Amino acid sequence: MKHLISAPVASFTDLLLDAVCMVDVNGRFVFVSAACERIFGYTQEEMIGMVMLDLVAPADRQRTIAAAQAIMNGHAQVHFENRYTRKDGRVAHIMWSARWSATDQLRVAVARDITTLKQTQAKQAALYAISEAAHATEELPALLQRIHQIVCELLPACGLTVSLRDEHGQHLHHAQQGLDSTPATHAALAGLLCEEVQRSGRALLIEPGQLAGLPPALQAAAGDLQEYWLAVPLQSSRGIIGVLVLQSGQGAATGNEHELDLLQFVAKQLAIAIERKQLQSRMHFMAMHDELTRLPNRRLFHDRLQTAFARAQRHDGRLSLLFLDLNRFKLINDHYGHACGDLLLQAVAGRIRACLRETDTLARLGGDEFVVLLENNPLSVDVMLIERKIHAALATPLRLGDGRRLRISVSIGVAHYPEHGENMQQLLRHADRAMYVAKSPSLTPEYPHAPE
Repeated sequence: MKHLISAPVASFTDLLLDAVCMVDVNGRFVFVSAACERIFGYTQEEMIGMVMLDLVAPADRQRTIAAAQAIMNGHAQVHFENRYTRKDGRVAHIMWSARWSATDQLRVAVARDITTLKQTQAKQAALYAISEAAHATEELPALLQRIHQIVCELLPACGLTVSLRDEHGQHLHHAQQGLDSTPATHAALAGLLCEEVQRSGRALLIEPGQLAGLPPALQAAAGDLQEYWLAVPLQSSRGIIGVLVLQSGQGAATGNEHELDLLQFVAKQLAIAIERKQLQSRMHFMAMHDELTRLPNRRLFHDRLQTAFARAQRHDGRLSLLFLDLNRFKLINDHYGHACGDLLLQAVAGRIRACLRETDTLARLGGDEFVVLLENNPLSVDVMLIERKIHAALATPLRLGDGRRLRISVSIGVAHYPEHGENMQQLLRHADRAMYVAKSPSLTPEYPHAPE
């Protein structure tokens, strides 16, 4: 026991997993235990004489100075946290317990590396925040803006780019948040990074002065950049659906494994959220649109008609309905098959749509029946003009994907509010009856021209 008590204290401190440090009144290390090398990356010999504040992350220096002054004033600190820059450039999160030795004029502290804990907490925070954002935001742009805020809270990011692609690799959405200075240059660099990561499927880090090995276009776009860029793929069950690019602030430490790992984690959660939102959007679209023509279906049409009717009643306005039915369409299905009939319906929908304004609604009610809703107080003469345009558009033979050309005609019934009905049901019935009146029993089937 006597031998143990007389043994040098340093030999015991070197056995501790936590680091023991002593700092003089000038803020320089005068003693560090062996654990410091594992935590900070510097050997004991290298750390002796170093200024403690030089290792502290710039964002934490003012807090650290205040804490050091409080310790020297006799107020011991327990569980004080700050960040240090390791010898290899990575950031270490440290929890300190320290007090002042007036006799020795030293700050004596024990440091515990809590980097792994902080990384776990950051992932949990990111998972919760992204999940909450995905449920709280309806539109994709709003979700991406919230993701930018989340990433900036977790990482030293001043800019964020998200590029999404569809299943065919075509651009679907491109959003940039907070790209600072020379935005055109940075936007170009972000775009090239997205293309490279999309092509390779791997994360990519670009650091100042370390551009060798990059594609020439990326090297030229990076130029004399003063910050690092980190790009990771958005991986979903359908493969890579896009790329997430982070731009650090100028003077930020180089990208490290923790930041790459965290950004990849965020990218994974973001990909899941985006895929879920896209699936919800597709399901909503399918529920409200005709699968064949991609036009509004009966349900969506009735919703729009109800809204339009209420608006017209409230403002003493006008609206018109056009009911359209293709003549002899059953003969085309019977003679050429339903696949040819489907192509014809798609072509007819395109021709009719081209005759209308953006504010007009064209819907497919089912089979070969279409309906047009005209708002904004259309005059009878204007509705008649649209009716003539539709007849003229369909008079030209329609070219189908199989090389055939088919000529089709259409019967149109028109109803105006308020002349032909005081409510929706009356207006719909009038337009439907007018359509059947327009049909001529003498119509004969039209057969196609020879394939071109």
